[in-house]
Amino acid sequence: MTSPGFRISGFRPTHVVPQGGLAAWEEPDPARPTVPLDALLPVELVERRGDWGHVRCANGWSAWIDGRLLVAVPQDPPAAGAPLARTADPRPLLARAEQALTRYRGAVEELTEGALDRESFRGLTHGQRIGIVVDGESVWLYDAEHERWVYTDGTRLSTYAADREPAAPSHEPTQVVPDLGHAHTRVVGDAGIGGADGGG
Repeated sequence: MTSPGFRISGFRPTHVVPQGGLAAWEEPDPARPTVPLDALLPVELVERRGDWGHVRCANGWSAWIDGRLLVAVPQDPPAAGAPLARTADPRPLLARAEQALTRYRGAVEELTEGALDRESFRGLTHGQRIGIVVDGESVWLYDAEHERWVYTDGTRLSTYAADREPAAPSHEPTQVVPDLGHAHTRVVGDAGIGGADGGG
């Protein structure tokens, strides 16, 4: 964690904290909480480790948060005719929800027709989690892979709520956020994930 100080040069917010504020940690470790972040605070995402996001504020203070819950600052619109960014396109998640629902419906049909017994039905459907709410142009989808609810208006996805605390797989390499025109952030090597002292 970096201590608070004066406004740093080169700060360029990439996200804002959601309306409910965000819990924060000194390291990507739920056992090391720190001061929570205020609602709608502009932050710059400088590093990702799994679900964890390392953010810094305009005054230089930094902390680790659940990166899934950050609200992205709108960027310049894509050029006319350009495809949607892969992370923003709701169609892959809609397709996965449709496939999961089709599998579940097929299992229900086999059960009702007597082709499956109850135990086999439980086995086929065990672990399936499907969620979709449609209200006009607004859609809430459950993203089972990342254990979160996302919202889309048909063009972009944004995280609405998460089911669990942020997690970082033990062997996942650190992901550095692309340079946005400011000084490079120092990145801690994999040794930092295993519990050695080190900060962003």
